[in-house]
Amino acid sequence: MQPFCVLVPFYTCEVAVTDRDDEFSAFVAARSSSLLRTARLLTSDLAAAEDLLQTALAKLYVAWRRVGKDGAERYLRRCLVTGAVDASRRPWRRERTTEHVPDRSHESPDVTALPDRLLLLDALRQLPSQQRAAVVLRYYLDVPIVEAAALLHCSEGTVKSNASRGLVQLRQVLHETGGAV
Repeated sequence: MQPFCVLVPFYTCEVAVTDRDDEFSAFVAARSSSLLRTARLLTSDLAAAEDLLQTALAKLYVAWRRVGKDGAERYLRRCLVTGAVDASRRPWRRERTTEHVPDRSHESPDVTALPDRLLLLDALRQLPSQQRAAVVLRYYLDVPIVEAAALLHCSEGTVKSNASRGLVQLRQVLHETGGAV
């Protein structure tokens, strides 16, 4: 085990890397790109998705002994959905955009993003947070209705109706913009 340095206000300390840290690091390395895609679908913004995923990973690290490697994926999904819905309900906590962003270089375009994907992300952005979460869980992550209901803390019927209404709205928005339905 190699020690690593943890910065704490006013002093530093040496902490030994444990097997838990190794397991957690391996899990994050294996799943981070997939989880970032899920977070981006939930937030429709790359920066917000990165923040959401970072917060969820921090919560998972604290709960790693309790959750374990087997329950980590489910725990993270729950944190992502809860965080996305929570952020949409608290507009006063959102960052305010400015015309000019200092200290940032221009972002290179996402070469994997097709025009249809961008249309879909824009259409997802227009959905209410509960509908967006239901659509992403059901049709992107292919989560069963029972598990989606548990993740969203609602009934199975609510998941079905939110997913159905979300799909109708997505079809309508994509039809209006000329995207593939």
